[in-house]
Amino acid sequence: MPVPNAPWSGLALGGVSRGTLALGLVGSLAVFIGGIGCAGIPVTGPIPGDGLFAALGYGPGREVATVVLYLGLGLMVWAWIRLGRDVLAGRVAGRAVAACAGTWLVPMLFAPPLFTRDVYSYLAQGAVALHGFDPYTAGPDVLLGSVTDNVAGLWQDTGAPYGPLFLLLAKGVVAVTGDGVISGVLLMRLAMLPGLAMLGYALPGLARHLGGRSSVALWVAVANPLVLTQLVGGPHNDILMVGLLAVATLLVLDGRHGPGMTLAAAAIAVKVSAGVALPFLVLIWAARLPGGRWARIGKAAAASFAIVMTVYLAANWALGVPLTELPDLAAPLRIVDWLSAPTGVGEILHRILGRATGVDLLSFVSLARLLGLLALAALAAWQCRLARAGGVAAVRQMAVMLALTAVLSPTTLPWYFTWALALGAALPWTPWGLSLLTAGSVWLMIVDYPNGFIELSNWPYLAAGAGFATLAALSLRSDTLRRDTLRRVGRGAQAMASTAGVKGASA
Repeated sequence: MPVPNAPWSGLALGGVSRGTLALGLVGSLAVFIGGIGCAGIPVTGPIPGDGLFAALGYGPGREVATVVLYLGLGLMVWAWIRLGRDVLAGRVAGRAVAACAGTWLVPMLFAPPLFTRDVYSYLAQGAVALHGFDPYTAGPDVLLGSVTDNVAGLWQDTGAPYGPLFLLLAKGVVAVTGDGVISGVLLMRLAMLPGLAMLGYALPGLARHLGGRSSVALWVAVANPLVLTQLVGGPHNDILMVGLLAVATLLVLDGRHGPGMTLAAAAIAVKVSAGVALPFLVLIWAARLPGGRWARIGKAAAASFAIVMTVYLAANWALGVPLTELPDLAAPLRIVDWLSAPTGVGEILHRILGRATGVDLLSFVSLARLLGLLALAALAAWQCRLARAGGVAAVRQMAVMLALTAVLSPTTLPWYFTWALALGAALPWTPWGLSLLTAGSVWLMIVDYPNGFIELSNWPYLAAGAGFATLAALSLRSDTLRRDTLRRVGRGAQAMASTAGVKGASA
């Protein structure tokens, strides 16, 4: 839908109001400032010395930083909702949405790790590889230094669960930054930022194929605060995976099967979770080949397998580890939280039956996880059957399968839901569907603490987050946030900080 002309007064980029643009930027700056005191800061403290920023990491300063960060998140969400209203009304084009998101993410580039400490593990695994160890068998504890000191104790003795292409990237970052923790975090974030650029490039083309609107797709998957804070602010290597996967899908839909499969292989070599999408790309390719259905699928599968193995083994060789080594996929199983549906079911059953049966929690969870994997395999077969015609149907079922993988995997973390978001954003969306997506995105953004520790048993905190997410969802289709907005956002920030600050600081 074309963007109508509007008076210059109050407008910024292509229909985006100056207020919306500034609101998101102020919120992002507040997240950056607050993050210096309460995000995933190095174990030595936020900033050496005794200045103002250093004081944010201790005592009352940390509490103030926590309030500032949550206030900033509230402002970012408010700006995103305002932008979403303009997008749904057809007043803002896709290019303006992308420019708005680009403005908001600038402070994220310089922030401490937000809602996670995974980036320290990335750097440590890169350092392990740089020092000649096999990162798939040796944990960060084989080294001493400021980089490995910041890795959580749970991961000190575990091998890397990531693909060789990503470990090669991490190795290169550490080769440049050495033992510099802050410089390592910043460079790692910049090294993964092309993933967001690739996603922004691919979405308009995917929307053209899938029948969605490019402005909506970019609002959902690029300007989304969940993406900006978790994938960029984290940072998480999932942004590289989904960016590569989005471009790969676009190329395959455009009939450029070889290059598309090559990028899909690169996504798998970043994080093997991308392999879930491979059968659907094969089906798109197979639908365009001559011959019977199974012959076509066989040809496309063989070619795809050859490309994936070539790329993956080349990255493994470049990393300098034995070609027989694979990511340590068992490492994430140490996380037990109910965001994973099977894990949650196992925990509930243990509460009900554990005392009567004498069976421990791990046994209940392990059985539930096994059943979850079996259900996931059955659902994968069903989704492939629905996608057998290729084309749009295959991409739609691919997005569904990525969502199911996030829910039914033995371990689920908030940013896993961005996998499906990245491709599903280009599909047609109803206003009701976007409201549900808004609620889910906002809640997942704040389900864990700013310092990266997940506390899914802090029910007051989770309830406050759910209330804020519901308010955001309702506001997308009404003016709920127009009246007394600053008062409500400030009150919400204090509520979230009061339920997260003290407990998060001691985690």
